[in-house]
Amino acid sequence: MTEILKAKPVVKNLYGQMKAEIEEEKYFPKLVIVLVGNDPAAMYYVQNLEKKGKKVGIEVETKKFSSTVSRAELLEEIYALNENDKVHGIMIQKPLPSNINEYEVNFSINPDKDVDAFHPINLGNLLLGKESFIPCTPAAVIEMIKFYKIDISGKNVVILGRSNIVGKPLANLLLKKSVVGNATVTVCHSRTKNLSEITKNAEILIAAIGRPKFVTSDMIKENAVIIDVGVNQIEDAEKGLIYVGDVDYEACFEKAAAITPVPGGVGSVTTAMLLNNVLAAYKKLKKII
Repeated sequence: MTEILKAKPVVKNLYGQMKAEIEEEKYFPKLVIVLVGNDPAAMYYVQNLEKKGKKVGIEVETKKFSSTVSRAELLEEIYALNENDKVHGIMIQKPLPSNINEYEVNFSINPDKDVDAFHPINLGNLLLGKESFIPCTPAAVIEMIKFYKIDISGKNVVILGRSNIVGKPLANLLLKKSVVGNATVTVCHSRTKNLSEITKNAEILIAAIGRPKFVTSDMIKENAVIIDVGVNQIEDAEKGLIYVGDVDYEACFEKAAAITPVPGGVGSVTTAMLLNNVLAAYKKLKKII
């Protein structure tokens, strides 16, 4: 019988641990989110973070800017947050306007407050296997693998997607000599030839390609573990706008040994991992760890 890898027990465990530690140790971690423009999805995510933060004891403040904000003004705000001792985590909510260089913005954040883990120092330390913040979505995948005790050592893992945010850091994490590591990792992308032949050999398939229901039943191995990172909004004839993953969940369900749902899977854990990074940043800046 196929196991559904739900986020709910994972996040309950994570939030419980965070809340207990914050209350017991009397910590006061604070995250500041820089939000540019009025993108509905971005605003919804920010509001959700504010609510989740409040529940565990992490203050979440959102600084809103017009979509016409200048590069200089945005960087000035980030530099001020870098110097503010009461701010322990800085997050730049995407998307950013086309006139703002995303790499420059990521580079401007103090690496010790870079809870999204997009700064080159954090990404570089991850590649080298050194201590660093881990980008939240790859961290969520690792957390789900740990929670559900999925053995990946020596297993053939295929990742669909080579983004700097998910595919590349996740590949490095799975390759690490660690409890959740030692996998044999193949990273596929839009130029990969004979893609389905590769995915059909995956004992663990991780879809992060950004295409709704891209992975079909004939692309997966019998009894494979399917981890769906994708979140896509599509029009359904009966339900209207709905969210689906990069995997055709219904088509692949019976064939898989285990599968993450969308919604209610990796995305929910991603939010928890971001707040967990804020707590880690607080302790690092306060020299508690």
